[in-house]
Amino acid sequence: MNAKAFVFDAYGTLFDVHTVMDKLNDIFPDKGEAISQQWRSRQVHYFFIRQLIEGYQPFDDITRWALVDALKINKVNYSFDQIEALMEAYSHLKPFDEVNHVLNDLNRNQKELVIFSNGTMDMLEPLLENNNMEGEIGLLSADQIQVYKPDPRAYQFASDQIGLEPEDVLFMSSNPWDITGAKSFGFQTVWINRGKSIWPEIGLEPDHEFEDLNGILKWK
Repeated sequence: MNAKAFVFDAYGTLFDVHTVMDKLNDIFPDKGEAISQQWRSRQVHYFFIRQLIEGYQPFDDITRWALVDALKINKVNYSFDQIEALMEAYSHLKPFDEVNHVLNDLNRNQKELVIFSNGTMDMLEPLLENNNMEGEIGLLSADQIQVYKPDPRAYQFASDQIGLEPEDVLFMSSNPWDITGAKSFGFQTVWINRGKSIWPEIGLEPDHEFEDLNGILKWK
């Protein structure tokens, strides 16, 4: 398999969205895990709804709404300042353990590396900066065209910006909905199955599956 560009989803693939649990537990003791799970679930659910009704809203707005509802569901009292602190924590998510090693290896071998995320640039740029990753990998955001993945227009945008045909792009995500969209569009796909889950029966399958990003080094 020959790939000219390696394209990564951000949330859940490169960065662990649940590292925000430490901050959640500081503010809401013993509630961090439950709130974090609800936060992520609703974040995904809400952007899908906005996409279906063709009522685009930026991902930072979606993320804030999902957080507020996660707090309400868990019946905790919260303040505006606490919401702001938790949104700030989202720009300090930590990469998974192997991420820096894998990106460094690919960079040494002069591979084109790009993040393509539903997150806005205002979310992604601080995230890279806070993890000392700026300059190591390119950034593309669905917010630039205001169309979320897994809409095929989003992957077309990424393909156009990278300047390659879809079959020359290796796309990696931990999210089955993202892999399904990328596969349908024509990207080579790798499902990063961090949770050791079962692939859903939706009529399309990833080209490859690994437990983490170390598996892609065979294409370096």
